[in-house]
Amino acid sequence: MAVEVAKVVLNSVADASGLERCIQEKQFSADEVVAVIGKTEGNGGVNDFTRILADQAFRGMLLKHGTRSEDEVREVPLVWSGGCDGVITPHATIFARNDKPGTAGKSRLVIGQAMSPKILPEDIGRPAMVEKVAAGVRAAMENAGITDPRDVHYVQTKTPLLTVDAVRDAESRGQRVACEVHESMGVSNGTTGLGIAVALGEIEMPPAEAICRDLDLYSSVASCSSGVELDRAQIVLMGNRDGAGGRYRIGHSVMKDALDIDGIYESIVNAGLELPDRPRASDLGDRVVNCFMKCEADRNAQLRGRRQVMLDDSDVSWHRHIKAAVGGIAALAIGDPAVFVSVDAMHQGPQGGGPTIAIVDLGE
Repeated sequence: MAVEVAKVVLNSVADASGLERCIQEKQFSADEVVAVIGKTEGNGGVNDFTRILADQAFRGMLLKHGTRSEDEVREVPLVWSGGCDGVITPHATIFARNDKPGTAGKSRLVIGQAMSPKILPEDIGRPAMVEKVAAGVRAAMENAGITDPRDVHYVQTKTPLLTVDAVRDAESRGQRVACEVHESMGVSNGTTGLGIAVALGEIEMPPAEAICRDLDLYSSVASCSSGVELDRAQIVLMGNRDGAGGRYRIGHSVMKDALDIDGIYESIVNAGLELPDRPRASDLGDRVVNCFMKCEADRNAQLRGRRQVMLDDSDVSWHRHIKAAVGGIAALAIGDPAVFVSVDAMHQGPQGGGPTIAIVDLGE
Protein backbone atom coordinates (compact mmCIF):
# COMPACT_ATOMS: atom_id res chain seq x y z
CA MET A 1 0.00 0.00 0.00
CA ALA A 2 1.26 3.47 -0.88
CA VAL A 3 1.44 6.42 1.49
CA GLU A 4 0.27 9.89 0.48
CA VAL A 5 1.55 12.88 2.47
CA ALA A 6 0.21 16.42 2.66
CA LYS A 7 1.25 19.40 4.79
CA VAL A 8 -1.46 21.94 5.57
CA VAL A 9 -1.40 25.20 7.53
CA LEU A 10 -3.70 25.77 10.52
CA ASN A 11 -5.30 29.20 10.12
CA SER A 12 -6.76 29.10 13.62
CA VAL A 13 -6.63 26.86 16.68
CA ALA A 14 -9.48 24.63 15.48
CA ASP A 15 -8.97 24.91 11.72
CA ALA A 16 -9.27 21.67 9.74
CA SER A 17 -10.00 23.31 6.38
CA GLY A 18 -6.67 22.14 4.96
CA LEU A 19 -7.63 18.53 5.64
CA GLU A 20 -11.05 19.11 4.09
CA ARG A 21 -9.48 20.66 0.99
CA CYS A 22 -7.23 17.62 0.47
CA ILE A 23 -10.27 15.36 0.71
CA GLN A 24 -12.38 17.49 -1.63
CA GLU A 25 -9.56 17.66 -4.17
CA LYS A 26 -9.30 13.85 -3.97
CA GLN A 27 -5.68 13.78 -2.88
CA PHE A 28 -6.94 11.09 -0.52
CA SER A 29 -10.23 10.10 1.08
CA ALA A 30 -11.16 10.66 4.72
CA ASP A 31 -11.15 6.92 5.33
CA GLU A 32 -7.58 6.61 3.98
CA VAL A 33 -6.14 8.97 6.62
CA VAL A 34 -4.07 6.90 9.06
CA ALA A 35 -2.20 9.56 11.05
CA VAL A 36 -1.70 13.28 11.56
CA ILE A 37 1.32 14.97 13.16
CA GLY A 38 0.97 18.66 13.85
CA LYS A 39 2.02 21.81 15.68
CA THR A 40 -0.52 23.97 17.52
CA GLU A 41 -0.07 27.49 18.79
CA GLY A 42 -0.60 26.99 22.51
CA ASN A 43 1.93 27.22 25.33
CA GLY A 44 3.19 23.65 24.86
CA GLY A 45 2.64 22.92 28.54
CA VAL A 46 0.53 20.53 30.58
CA ASN A 47 -2.51 22.82 30.27
CA ASP A 48 -2.21 23.46 26.51
CA PHE A 49 -5.83 23.16 25.37
CA THR A 50 -4.99 23.93 21.72
CA ARG A 51 -3.99 20.30 21.22
CA ILE A 52 -7.47 19.17 22.26
CA LEU A 53 -9.18 21.73 20.01
CA ALA A 54 -7.11 20.72 16.98
CA ASP A 55 -7.75 17.06 17.75
CA GLN A 56 -11.50 17.62 17.88
CA ALA A 57 -11.51 19.62 14.64
CA PHE A 58 -9.57 17.02 12.65
CA ARG A 59 -11.52 14.06 14.00
CA GLY A 60 -14.76 15.90 13.25
CA MET A 61 -13.65 16.41 9.66
CA LEU A 62 -12.80 12.71 9.27
CA LEU A 63 -16.29 11.85 10.53
CA LYS A 64 -17.94 14.42 8.27
CA HIS A 65 -16.36 13.12 5.06
CA GLY A 66 -15.78 9.46 5.85
CA THR A 67 -17.66 6.28 6.62
CA ARG A 68 -15.75 5.20 9.70
CA SER A 69 -17.56 5.15 13.03
CA GLU A 70 -16.76 7.55 15.85
CA ASP A 71 -14.96 4.75 17.69
CA GLU A 72 -12.87 3.95 14.60
CA VAL A 73 -11.95 7.60 14.04
CA ARG A 74 -11.01 7.89 17.71
CA GLU A 75 -8.34 5.23 17.13
CA VAL A 76 -6.59 7.22 14.35
CA PRO A 77 -3.33 8.59 15.84
CA LEU A 78 -3.40 12.39 15.85
CA VAL A 79 -0.19 13.62 17.47
CA TRP A 80 -0.30 17.31 18.38
CA SER A 81 2.69 19.18 19.76
CA GLY A 82 1.92 22.54 21.30
CA GLY A 83 4.01 25.68 20.98
CA CYS A 84 4.90 27.61 17.82
CA ASP A 85 7.58 29.86 19.27
CA GLY A 86 9.59 32.14 17.06
CA VAL A 87 8.81 31.71 13.36
CA ILE A 88 7.21 28.24 13.53
CA THR A 89 3.88 28.16 11.66
CA PRO A 90 1.01 26.06 13.07
CA HIS A 91 0.49 23.21 10.66
CA ALA A 92 -0.31 19.54 10.26
CA THR A 93 1.25 16.77 8.18
CA ILE A 94 -1.39 14.27 7.09
CA PHE A 95 -0.61 10.67 6.18
CA ALA A 96 -2.99 8.50 4.16
CA ARG A 97 -2.70 4.96 2.80
CA ASN A 98 -4.12 3.83 -0.52
CA ASP A 99 -3.99 0.71 -2.69
CA LYS A 100 -1.68 2.00 -5.41
CA PRO A 101 0.80 -0.76 -6.30
CA GLY A 102 4.50 -0.45 -5.74
CA THR A 103 7.47 -1.46 -7.82
CA ALA A 104 10.04 -4.06 -6.79
CA GLY A 105 13.43 -2.48 -6.28
CA LYS A 106 11.96 0.89 -5.27
CA SER A 107 12.00 1.58 -1.56
CA ARG A 108 9.28 3.99 -0.50
CA LEU A 109 7.64 5.36 2.63
CA VAL A 110 5.48 3.07 4.73
CA ILE A 111 3.69 3.85 7.97
CA GLY A 112 2.46 1.78 10.87
CA GLN A 113 0.64 2.64 14.03
CA ALA A 114 -0.06 1.00 17.34
CA MET A 115 -1.14 1.71 20.88
CA SER A 116 0.89 0.41 23.79
CA PRO A 117 -0.58 -1.32 26.82
CA LYS A 118 -2.03 1.12 29.34
CA ILE A 119 0.65 3.20 31.06
CA LEU A 120 -0.08 3.75 34.73
CA PRO A 121 1.00 6.93 36.54
CA GLU A 122 3.59 4.97 38.52
CA ASP A 123 5.08 3.54 35.28
CA ILE A 124 6.26 6.96 34.06
CA GLY A 125 10.03 7.23 34.49
CA ARG A 126 10.44 3.53 35.26
CA PRO A 127 11.36 0.31 33.39
CA ALA A 128 7.70 -0.72 33.10
CA MET A 129 7.07 2.21 30.76
CA VAL A 130 10.20 1.42 28.72
CA GLU A 131 8.94 -2.14 28.21
CA LYS A 132 5.38 -1.10 27.35
CA VAL A 133 6.58 1.46 24.79
CA ALA A 134 8.99 -1.08 23.27
CA ALA A 135 6.13 -3.54 22.85
CA GLY A 136 4.05 -0.87 21.11
CA VAL A 137 6.92 0.04 18.75
CA ARG A 138 7.36 -3.59 17.73
CA ALA A 139 3.63 -3.78 17.00
CA ALA A 140 3.87 -0.62 14.88
CA MET A 141 6.77 -2.14 12.91
CA GLU A 142 4.65 -5.18 12.19
CA ASN A 143 1.76 -2.95 11.15
CA ALA A 144 4.09 -1.16 8.70
CA GLY A 145 5.42 -4.43 7.29
CA ILE A 146 8.98 -3.57 8.34
CA THR A 147 11.16 -6.43 9.57
CA ASP A 148 14.59 -4.74 9.76
CA PRO A 149 14.86 -2.00 12.43
CA ARG A 150 17.44 -0.25 10.23
CA ASP A 151 14.61 0.60 7.83
CA VAL A 152 12.85 2.61 10.55
CA HIS A 153 13.57 6.35 10.32
CA TYR A 154 10.95 7.99 12.51
CA VAL A 155 8.94 7.01 15.56
CA GLN A 156 6.55 9.72 16.73
CA THR A 157 4.79 9.07 20.01
CA LYS A 158 2.34 10.70 22.34
CA THR A 159 2.31 9.43 25.92
CA PRO A 160 0.56 10.35 29.16
CA LEU A 161 2.08 12.66 31.72
CA LEU A 162 1.21 13.23 35.37
CA THR A 163 -1.60 15.36 36.68
CA VAL A 164 -2.68 15.86 40.29
CA ASP A 165 -5.54 13.42 39.70
CA ALA A 166 -3.14 10.81 38.27
CA VAL A 167 -0.89 11.10 41.31
CA ARG A 168 -3.89 10.65 43.61
CA ASP A 169 -4.96 7.60 41.60
CA ALA A 170 -1.54 6.00 42.09
CA GLU A 171 -1.52 6.79 45.80
CA SER A 172 -5.01 5.34 46.21
CA ARG A 173 -3.56 2.02 45.01
CA GLY A 174 -0.56 2.22 47.32
CA GLN A 175 1.83 3.31 44.54
CA ARG A 176 4.26 6.21 44.34
CA VAL A 177 5.11 8.16 41.20
CA ALA A 178 8.69 8.68 40.02
CA CYS A 179 8.63 12.47 39.63
CA GLU A 180 6.70 15.66 40.28
CA VAL A 181 3.82 16.74 38.05
CA HIS A 182 5.76 19.63 36.49
CA GLU A 183 8.67 17.32 35.61
CA SER A 184 6.54 14.59 34.10
CA MET A 185 6.44 15.87 30.53
CA GLY A 186 10.20 15.57 30.13
CA VAL A 187 10.35 12.32 32.09
CA SER A 188 7.55 10.76 30.04
CA ASN A 189 9.25 11.81 26.79
CA GLY A 190 12.64 10.54 27.91
CA THR A 191 11.37 7.19 29.13
CA THR A 192 9.54 6.75 25.84
CA GLY A 193 12.72 7.54 23.91
CA LEU A 194 14.45 4.68 25.71
CA GLY A 195 11.56 2.35 24.88
CA ILE A 196 11.94 3.19 21.20
CA ALA A 197 15.71 2.66 21.36
CA VAL A 198 15.25 -0.74 23.02
CA ALA A 199 12.66 -1.87 20.47
CA LEU A 200 14.91 -0.94 17.54
CA GLY A 201 18.06 -2.45 19.03
CA GLU A 202 19.82 0.89 19.43
CA ILE A 203 20.47 0.12 23.12
CA GLU A 204 19.99 -2.72 25.57
CA MET A 205 17.27 -2.54 28.20
CA PRO A 206 18.53 0.15 30.61
CA PRO A 207 18.61 -0.26 34.38
CA ALA A 208 16.15 1.82 36.38
CA GLU A 209 18.87 4.18 37.59
CA ALA A 210 19.83 5.12 33.99
CA ILE A 211 16.37 6.38 33.06
CA CYS A 212 16.48 10.17 32.59
CA ARG A 213 20.04 10.20 33.98
CA ASP A 214 22.42 8.50 31.54
CA LEU A 215 22.01 10.80 28.55
CA ASP A 216 24.52 8.84 26.47
CA LEU A 217 21.63 6.42 25.92
CA TYR A 218 19.31 7.62 23.17
CA SER A 219 17.37 6.85 20.02
CA SER A 220 18.28 8.57 16.76
CA VAL A 221 14.75 8.27 15.34
CA ALA A 222 12.56 9.09 18.34
CA SER A 223 10.31 12.13 18.62
CA CYS A 224 8.30 11.93 21.81
CA SER A 225 5.53 14.19 23.04
CA SER A 226 3.20 13.83 25.99
CA GLY A 227 -0.11 15.23 27.14
CA VAL A 228 -3.13 14.76 29.34
CA GLU A 229 -5.40 13.44 26.60
CA LEU A 230 -4.47 9.71 26.65
CA ASP A 231 -3.33 6.91 28.94
CA ARG A 232 -1.30 4.80 26.50
CA ALA A 233 1.60 5.39 24.14
CA GLN A 234 0.17 6.40 20.78
CA ILE A 235 2.79 5.35 18.22
CA VAL A 236 3.26 6.36 14.60
CA LEU A 237 6.24 4.61 12.98
CA MET A 238 7.66 5.36 9.55
CA GLY A 239 10.32 3.81 7.41
CA ASN A 240 11.07 2.67 3.88
CA ARG A 241 10.15 -0.70 2.43
CA ASP A 242 11.07 -2.21 -0.90
CA GLY A 243 8.08 -2.53 -3.22
CA ALA A 244 5.91 -0.04 -1.35
CA GLY A 245 4.01 2.28 -3.64
CA GLY A 246 3.91 6.04 -3.67
CA ARG A 247 6.41 8.80 -4.30
CA TYR A 248 7.79 9.53 -0.85
CA ARG A 249 10.85 8.44 1.09
CA ILE A 250 11.99 9.17 4.61
CA GLY A 251 15.44 9.59 6.14
CA HIS A 252 17.01 10.68 9.39
CA SER A 253 20.12 12.03 11.03
CA VAL A 254 20.82 13.96 14.24
CA MET A 255 21.54 17.58 15.05
CA LYS A 256 24.60 17.50 17.27
CA ASP A 257 23.63 20.85 18.75
CA ALA A 258 21.11 23.65 18.22
CA LEU A 259 23.12 25.18 15.34
CA ASP A 260 23.75 21.98 13.41
CA ILE A 261 22.01 22.84 10.15
CA ASP A 262 24.15 20.20 8.43
CA GLY A 263 22.29 17.54 10.42
CA ILE A 264 19.04 18.67 8.78
CA TYR A 265 20.54 18.42 5.31
CA GLU A 266 22.02 15.01 6.17
CA SER A 267 18.52 13.72 6.94
CA ILE A 268 17.31 15.01 3.56
CA VAL A 269 20.18 13.26 1.77
CA ASN A 270 19.48 10.12 3.79
CA ALA A 271 15.91 10.26 2.49
CA GLY A 272 17.13 10.13 -1.10
CA LEU A 273 17.76 13.67 -2.42
CA GLU A 274 21.14 14.54 -3.87
CA LEU A 275 22.46 17.88 -2.59
CA PRO A 276 25.63 19.91 -3.15
CA ASP A 277 28.35 19.96 -0.52
CA ARG A 278 27.10 23.24 0.98
CA PRO A 279 23.34 23.10 0.38
CA ARG A 280 20.82 25.89 0.71
CA ALA A 281 17.02 25.92 0.75
CA SER A 282 17.01 26.90 -2.92
CA ASP A 283 18.65 23.55 -3.76
CA LEU A 284 15.63 21.62 -2.48
CA GLY A 285 13.07 22.76 -5.02
CA ASP A 286 9.69 21.56 -3.81
CA ARG A 287 10.91 18.08 -2.93
CA VAL A 288 10.96 18.35 0.90
CA VAL A 289 7.50 17.76 2.35
CA ASN A 290 8.49 18.45 5.94
CA CYS A 291 11.18 18.04 8.56
CA PHE A 292 10.56 16.82 12.08
CA MET A 293 13.00 17.38 14.93
CA LYS A 294 13.46 17.32 18.66
CA CYS A 295 15.64 19.74 20.57
CA GLU A 296 16.95 20.30 24.08
CA ALA A 297 18.87 23.03 25.86
CA ASP A 298 22.39 21.82 26.57
CA ARG A 299 22.50 20.98 30.27
CA ASN A 300 26.04 22.33 30.46
CA ALA A 301 24.68 25.77 29.44
CA GLN A 302 27.18 25.88 26.58
CA LEU A 303 26.81 26.15 22.81
CA ARG A 304 30.01 25.74 20.83
CA GLY A 305 32.02 27.05 23.75
CA ARG A 306 29.80 30.05 24.41
CA ARG A 307 27.84 30.53 27.63
CA GLN A 308 24.06 30.16 27.37
CA VAL A 309 21.56 31.71 29.81
CA MET A 310 18.23 30.15 28.80
CA LEU A 311 18.34 27.67 31.69
CA ASP A 312 18.60 30.59 34.14
CA ASP A 313 15.69 32.57 32.69
CA SER A 314 12.86 32.78 35.23
CA ASP A 315 10.61 34.77 32.89
CA VAL A 316 10.61 32.56 29.79
CA SER A 317 11.02 28.78 29.93
CA TRP A 318 14.07 27.33 28.19
CA HIS A 319 11.54 25.23 26.23
CA ARG A 320 10.46 28.34 24.38
CA HIS A 321 14.00 29.66 23.86
CA ILE A 322 15.37 26.49 22.30
CA LYS A 323 12.24 25.72 20.27
CA ALA A 324 12.33 29.17 18.71
CA ALA A 325 16.06 28.91 17.99
CA VAL A 326 15.94 25.47 16.36
CA GLY A 327 12.72 26.39 14.56
CA GLY A 328 14.58 29.30 12.97
CA ILE A 329 17.46 27.06 11.91
CA ALA A 330 15.05 24.49 10.44
CA ALA A 331 13.00 27.13 8.60
CA LEU A 332 16.21 28.53 7.13
CA ALA A 333 17.35 25.07 6.07
CA ILE A 334 14.24 24.18 4.07
CA GLY A 335 12.91 27.67 3.31
CA ASP A 336 9.59 27.08 5.10
CA PRO A 337 8.59 28.04 8.66
CA ALA A 338 6.00 25.23 8.80
CA VAL A 339 8.41 22.82 10.48
CA PHE A 340 7.78 20.37 13.29
CA VAL A 341 10.04 21.24 16.21
CA SER A 342 9.38 19.81 19.65
CA VAL A 343 11.28 20.14 22.93
CA ASP A 344 12.07 17.81 25.84
CA ALA A 345 14.46 15.64 23.84
CA MET A 346 15.88 13.61 26.71
CA HIS A 347 17.08 10.23 25.34
CA GLN A 348 16.15 11.46 21.86
CA GLY A 349 19.37 12.21 20.02
CA PRO A 350 22.59 13.43 21.63
CA GLN A 351 22.45 15.69 24.67
CA GLY A 352 22.05 19.30 23.52
CA GLY A 353 20.90 18.18 20.06
CA GLY A 354 18.24 15.83 18.78
CA PRO A 355 16.97 13.66 15.93
CA THR A 356 16.05 15.25 12.61
CA ILE A 357 13.79 13.46 10.14
CA ALA A 358 12.96 14.43 6.56
CA ILE A 359 10.22 13.26 4.20
CA VAL A 360 10.92 13.93 0.54
CA ASP A 361 8.92 13.63 -2.67
CA LEU A 362 10.87 11.63 -5.27
CA GLY A 363 8.15 11.84 -7.91
CA GLU A 364 6.25 9.03 -9.60
